[in-house]
Amino acid sequence: MHSTLLVVVCLLYNAQRCLADNGMNMTMDGSMELAMGHMLPYFHFTLGDTLWFLGWVPQSPGAMFGACVGLFLLALLERWLAACKSVMEVHWDKSARQMLSDKQNGSVVPKRNAADRILGRLAPPFVARHDLPRGVIYAAQALLNYLFMLTVMTFQLGYIFALIIGLGVGETLFGRFAMSAHLH
Repeated sequence: MHSTLLVVVCLLYNAQRCLADNGMNMTMDGSMELAMGHMLPYFHFTLGDTLWFLGWVPQSPGAMFGACVGLFLLALLERWLAACKSVMEVHWDKSARQMLSDKQNGSVVPKRNAADRILGRLAPPFVARHDLPRGVIYAAQALLNYLFMLTVMTFQLGYIFALIIGLGVGETLFGRFAMSAHLH
């Protein structure tokens, strides 16, 4: 009876230990060993870092170059989205002001209270064709920025340089649109 109980306890202990392993070596002495690739806790240029998904582990110089080109293009996309949003903000603001002006000129009902007359409207009205695209663009920018953060957390300098250079080139190409949009 005791030997059966001992065998069951040993089996349960080993099963629990195997389930808790999940492919990671949690010692802090070196790199963390993942199921595929390594995660080095310092800046490096070595291959084998997972980029966002388990199957995305560039193992060759060509795959690493492709990953860096992809990150560069995503950084350009993020800056382009920011410029588009700035330009569209000016357009949406002018359109909302025009709609509000048309509404006030067409109505015979005076404003409700003195504060409205003194302060005017503090926020433009909700316009679905303006505010829904604004929300989608913002969500896309947030998604890209979180993906960039996860990329930087790999400590892979090739990835980090691709992002920094892509953001710089994107700002050089598209930043003037954002600046000129706010000057009007």
